[in-house]
Formats: sequence, C-alpha cells, structure tokens
Amino acid sequence: MIRAIASIASMMVFLAGCATLAPEYSRPEAPVSDAWPEGPAYKAEAGDSAGMAVADISWQAFFENEKLRKLIWLALENNRDLRVAALNIEKSRAQYQIQRADLFPAVSASASGSEQRLPASISGTGEGESVHQYSAGLGFSAYELDLFGRVQSLKDQALEQYLATGQARQSIRISLVAEVAGNYLILAADRERLRLARETLASRKVSYSLIQSRFDAGVATALALQQAQTTVDSARVDIARYISQIARDENASVLVVGASIPEGLFPADMRETIASVKEIPPGLPSDVLRRRPDILQAENLLKGANANIGAARAAFFPRITLSTSMGTGSDQLSGLFKPGSDLWNFAPRIDLPIFNAGANQANLEVAEINRDIAVAQYEKAIQTAFREVADALAQQGTIDDQLAAQQSLTDATAESYILSEARYDKGIDSYLTVLDSQRSLYSAQQNLITTRLSRQTNLVTLYKVLGGGRSI
Repeated sequence: MIRAIASIASMMVFLAGCATLAPEYSRPEAPVSDAWPEGPAYKAEAGDSAGMAVADISWQAFFENEKLRKLIWLALENNRDLRVAALNIEKSRAQYQIQRADLFPAVSASASGSEQRLPASISGTGEGESVHQYSAGLGFSAYELDLFGRVQSLKDQALEQYLATGQARQSIRISLVAEVAGNYLILAADRERLRLARETLASRKVSYSLIQSRFDAGVATALALQQAQTTVDSARVDIARYISQIARDENASVLVVGASIPEGLFPADMRETIASVKEIPPGLPSDVLRRRPDILQAENLLKGANANIGAARAAFFPRITLSTSMGTGSDQLSGLFKPGSDLWNFAPRIDLPIFNAGANQANLEVAEINRDIAVAQYEKAIQTAFREVADALAQQGTIDDQLAAQQSLTDATAESYILSEARYDKGIDSYLTVLDSQRSLYSAQQNLITTRLSRQTNLVTLYKVLGGGRSI
C-alpha cells in the first residue's frame, strides 16, 4: 500500500512538470551613462577601473582606526534595525518554504475507530446490535497538478522576495557601517571645535585682561573694554553650545550602536581620525551598479513581479486537483490487516474557468502593470545610485582644493590677526580692527575643521554609495 501511494505521488509530481507561463526575464538596460560625469568638478581618474572593486573591500580594511572598528562591531551586533532586517529574512524564508511545499503532495496518515449501539427498531436485523468500525490509511488531499505552472510561478515569486530581503539586509548593513563612521567623525569634529573654543576663550581672557589694565591706566577706552568683553562672552557661548552638541552626538552614536559605548571608544578630537579611512577608486558604472545591494533588491522584486504574470496567465486554464486515500477497514480491530480488508478512494477534480466577469483578465493586467512598475522602480534605483556616486565624486574632485584654500585662508587670517594686534599696541589702529581680525581667524579655524570633516565623510559616503561593506 505504501508503495502504491509513493507511485501515485511520483506520477503527480511528474505530471505537474516545472514549466511556467511567465514571460522570459530580460534585465532592462541601465538608463544611465556608461561612464561617470566629467568636468572641472571631477578628478581625471574618476572612471579608472583598476584595483579591487569596492563591493569586495571589507569594511575592516577600509576603516583603519581601531576605535572606529570596535564601534562598528558593536553596532553590527546590537543595532535593532539590522536585527529586524535579519528577522525579515527568516520570515521570508519561511514564506518561501510554505509556497514551495505546494509543489509536492501532502501525505497524511489517519486512523479511526467507532462503536455504535443501534436499537432493534432501526437495525437491519430487527434486533438491537452494536456496530464496530475501524480503519487506517494514507492519503493526499486536494493536490494541484501544476500543469500550467501556477504554483511554480508563485514559488518563484516567493523565492525572489526572499532574495530581496537578503539584499535589503545588506543595504541596511552598509548604511549602518557608514552611519556609525559618520557619527564618529562628527563627534571628533565637534570635540575639535570645543577644544578650539576653549583655547580661544583662554586667549581672549588674556586680551581682556590687558585691555582692562590699559583701561585702568587710562590708555584704553571703555568701548575697547566692552568690545573685548563681547569676544570673551561669545567664546563662552560656543563652549556651552559645543558641550551640548557633543552630548547629542554621543546619544546619537549610542542609538545607532544599540548598546552603551565605553568612553574610551569615543575620539578625543580630529587628530585621531586623520587616518581613519582609505581612499578608493570608483570603478566603472556597469560594475558598481551591478553590485549595489539596493539595485539587486530592486531586480529581485522585478523578477518576482515577472513570475506573478505566469501565475495570472495560468488562471485562464483548468486547475486539476487530486484527492486520494488507501488503507484498510474492518469491523474488528484485529481484522484491519487481514486479506480483503483493503479500501481506497480516488477523487480527481477539474475546475474550468468559463465566466468570472473578467476577473482573470483584470488580475493579469494588474500583474503586468506591477511588472511595469517594478521595471520603473528598478530603473529609478539605478538612476538614484548613479546620481549618488556622481555627487560624491564631484565633492571628492574639489574637496582637496577647497581644503588647501581654507588652510591658506586660515594661515593668512592668523597672520592678519598678529599684525592687527601689533598695530593696536602701537596706537596705529583701534581695537575694532583687532576684534574683526580675531573673529575672522576664529571663523576660518571653524571652517577649516568643517572642511576636514567634509573630506573624511566624503570617503565614507563614497564607500557606501559604491556598494562597499563586505565582511571578512
């Protein structure tokens, strides 16, 4: 009996086949240029494809600062968004397994027994009697012969959905690594700004004391004294502001990491981040856009939408389902497996769509429109990725010139401040000139910190938008 059931199951699977009515999938052409943009904003070697692809560079090799590496490890272990993404993968895998199970017959075993007392008035013998029934068997229930690939198409769609969740997790992972690094650099920059504000306050207090002495001696005016006081107070305001900002930076890092962070892992200032990240070549658009996980995710969803068309087309054809069971029955428990006790049931069913007010056609149109939407979303993902890389390359191509110019401006402003103090000491200029030079120097130093931060965060952004993030 078991062999007979297995033979029927094999026949069912063979009849079902594996062909589908889904259109043959063809990857859409990328609606972007084959090369990165060119012009004065870009480096000449922007399109160089030499070296290892960014997607193959591990984040451990890209981020060289040991403190930053430890922070990233903490985030990968504790970040809640990444945990949700991992759970979504498990959920999608289970859904795929459920859909895949429909391709095979579901075998179930059953056993039953009953005893019934019949009074003489309704018994067949005219006398009261007890009726005993026992049965045992194996069977299939409503197994669909997938002759037109409906179940196979649904399984293919579930598989692509599962693969898409895996790509989504990788995208979140890359974004998480970049966000941790970005927060680390911002915190270092704000601590550098706080250090500068404190040094500026100390310097301005010395200047204020000299003006106070001159005022007491009748050499300096009350206006100069009050002007010196404003410089001291503005530095005090900045110190309080940066202390608050640093606390918020630390809170942001704790949220992203998902766990408490030891104080020793925070950077003291930007001097600890100078060699934190590497410079990388962008490669060619065709290589980059083929490896970015968000684009791979969009393509998986497109393939899934394409598979759904096969399921919608199969709805126009008959659906054949089989139910069968084989077993043994007897009026006595001891007679279940005696010769002549075999019983079986075979109940095929065919459903042929004749009229459903256009529902099947509408479902097919919906599936085709969803496929077209997925195509547009896939193309938009490529265009967005191209724009993100192009923007990062544009900043990379100019940031060194900007940094050099800002450094030169800061040096010139510092020299101007020294000269203005000397002219004030000799009585040539008023203290207002010193005040303007002092403020200009402070602003230039702040902008220099910002420019250095932009250069480092640009490298992190490039690593992210080029699809980096592989783990070792």
